[in-house]
Amino acid sequence: MAKDETAGHPYRVGAEVTEEIVVTTANDVEGHRIARYLGVVRGIVVRSPSLGKAFVGAFRSLGGGNIKEYVEVCEAARHDAYRQMVEHARELGAAAIVGMRYDATEFMQGATEVLAYGTAVTLDRVV
Repeated sequence: MAKDETAGHPYRVGAEVTEEIVVTTANDVEGHRIARYLGVVRGIVVRSPSLGKAFVGAFRSLGGGNIKEYVEVCEAARHDAYRQMVEHARELGAAAIVGMRYDATEFMQGATEVLAYGTAVTLDRVV
């Protein structure tokens, strides 16, 4: 994605950056030992495109290819679900979320559920 296309979309610039809580798809955190498993944390969002995005997206779908308006809706939903998951982990006192995953399901015609989840843990540094 070109730099100008990322304006207003911080979650498209690169990785979801959190400095307080490590988030990884791995089952461990390098240089640390999992001290305690706090439980599964999650963020869930059900999103549908606005009338304008739905109209423009439907029109663009006639030509095939990537549909920018729908991508924006999906990315915003993933970002919101991710932020909710991190907040849930923060409330539990987690230092990290391991095994992080996304799942998406069409909730109903035109609405998609996005789930971000992982296991909240505390860590001990390995010397």
